[in-house]
Amino acid sequence: MVEATMKTGAEGVAPQPVTPRRRRPFLSPLNQRRWANFKANRRGYWSLWIFLFLFVASLFSEFIANDKPIIASYKGEILFPVLVAYPEEKFGGFYAVTDYRDPVIRDEIEANGWMIWPPIRYSYRTVNNAVPQAAPAKPSWSYDAATRCAQYPQGAADPDCIVGNWNWLGTDDQARDVMARVIYGFRVSVLFGLTLTLGSAIVGVSAGAIQGYFGGWVDLLFQRFIEIWSAIPVLYLLLIVAAVLPPGFFILLGLMLLFSWVAFVGVVRAEFLRARNFEYVNAARALGVSNRTIMFRHLLPNAMVATLTFLPFILNGSISTLTSLDFLGFGLPPGSASLGEMLKQGQRYLNAPWLGITGFITLSIMLSLLIFIGEATRDAFDPRKTFR
Repeated sequence: MVEATMKTGAEGVAPQPVTPRRRRPFLSPLNQRRWANFKANRRGYWSLWIFLFLFVASLFSEFIANDKPIIASYKGEILFPVLVAYPEEKFGGFYAVTDYRDPVIRDEIEANGWMIWPPIRYSYRTVNNAVPQAAPAKPSWSYDAATRCAQYPQGAADPDCIVGNWNWLGTDDQARDVMARVIYGFRVSVLFGLTLTLGSAIVGVSAGAIQGYFGGWVDLLFQRFIEIWSAIPVLYLLLIVAAVLPPGFFILLGLMLLFSWVAFVGVVRAEFLRARNFEYVNAARALGVSNRTIMFRHLLPNAMVATLTFLPFILNGSISTLTSLDFLGFGLPPGSASLGEMLKQGQRYLNAPWLGITGFITLSIMLSLLIFIGEATRDAFDPRKTFR
């Protein structure tokens, strides 16, 4: 480019200015209008940011609620107990796992260094042996100082009777901190719902695309298969699997994925049936473009509009399904951080209303935020608002 410019200048012709190449915007004009419509729904817009904040915060649950220090210094060595499992022999003990809440271990570390604890010094499975009454115990702030610290060796003057060891939302029937279980349970519920929704979307969109694009016998046979497959009672199948296999996150996820993908097929199939004979599709076929390229590069973006509109509602249903299964006892393994298990305890212990109220409020806020996000997404992709 430099040589060409110099040569042109030598011939007596003024060099042409080089026009800088314009960068392609991150969002197309159509998506910019959709994003503007989404932001216009203030309730859905702020619900998105609140939900993202809560979800991102829950991803760092170990740094918010944990029975291990975030960072510690012992004899000049910097340790990260929240990330690395150090044996107790490192601090003069003999157990394979270090209990940092043990007064002996705590005094040993503080005598030779320091510790920085999370705001809540309980994990979702940590048992508080110093509750002032039989579990389930009320929130710590509802007791006076003497009652709250009655089980500590030195009473209110005990170094462990501090705000970090409070049970802000009380304890469950096994003296585990409810606040910690809510934080971890929120993360498990959202991750399960997101994974199930994304997996169902991949399988369901692919199945609906094949069914709608080819039509004919493929569509007919696939529809009969879906009708038979949807008639299988999922709850009975869960009972059978629970009797054979140990409950687990991925076992439950795989089992639910076998049936949840059907919800996406109808929407994608209808879009492909409508658009498969459009002029640009016929032109692509005439040019020799493969069916896979036509399906997933030209037709799928149009079908994804309806799919994206349904995603928040499908995510809502996935989280509700996990909560229901945990409530019935067919969900995650016993002891896992689960909102459904907390609701079950709230039903069992009516004298401990903080259990049921906490689970209900947490679940209500989570599902309400997703509903508001879904409504805003529906408005964003509404063609009457996008193309006005």
